[in-house]
Amino acid sequence: MVLALCATCLVIVALLWEIAWPRIEQAYERHRANRRRIPRHDYDPGRERRAEQRARHLLRSCVNDEEWAMYRDLGFIRVRGRLARQGQPSGAREPSYAYLIYPHKPVVAYVPKTGRLLTEYCVEFPDLTGAIAGGRLPDSDDVLAKWMALTGDERRLIRTANMHLPGRQVDPSRVRRDLWRLSEWERQRRGSDSLDART
Repeated sequence: MVLALCATCLVIVALLWEIAWPRIEQAYERHRANRRRIPRHDYDPGRERRAEQRARHLLRSCVNDEEWAMYRDLGFIRVRGRLARQGQPSGAREPSYAYLIYPHKPVVAYVPKTGRLLTEYCVEFPDLTGAIAGGRLPDSDDVLAKWMALTGDERRLIRTANMHLPGRQVDPSRVRRDLWRLSEWERQRRGSDSLDART
């Protein structure tokens, strides 16, 4: 009885093996074909760091000294708005609004005199080559792309961006803290400039 049961089990295993083997072989061949199709990149832990260093050099060569110092010290750049707002005379000296450009965050519009947050403009400039971080630009390249878009064609950037109320993606308390840091930074720079002028 036991011998007959063992023989039956062996026959069942052999039949299952005959049925399953072609499927296992096909799955293995599909796996090998997929691996050949996807290009392999050896992981280089310094690749993103080197890309960010190159991006910082490029940003430094494009923006003015104040904007570069602002980005280096504070981690964002302020760009003054140039479009005429309703109720503002066309020849007004002080712009009625400005933008804060953060890396990989929306561009935040605000009123410089009061610090009131206006809107967030969500724009994205992906790395279409896919060379770094799976399509995400280095931080400084992202800031530079937004800076170029705002200073080159502000109206187009605003028209094509996704506009949201403040606080959708960037914490308003963080923006207010950054505006305070910016005012302190500017005050310190004015103080050091006046000291340099006296010496």
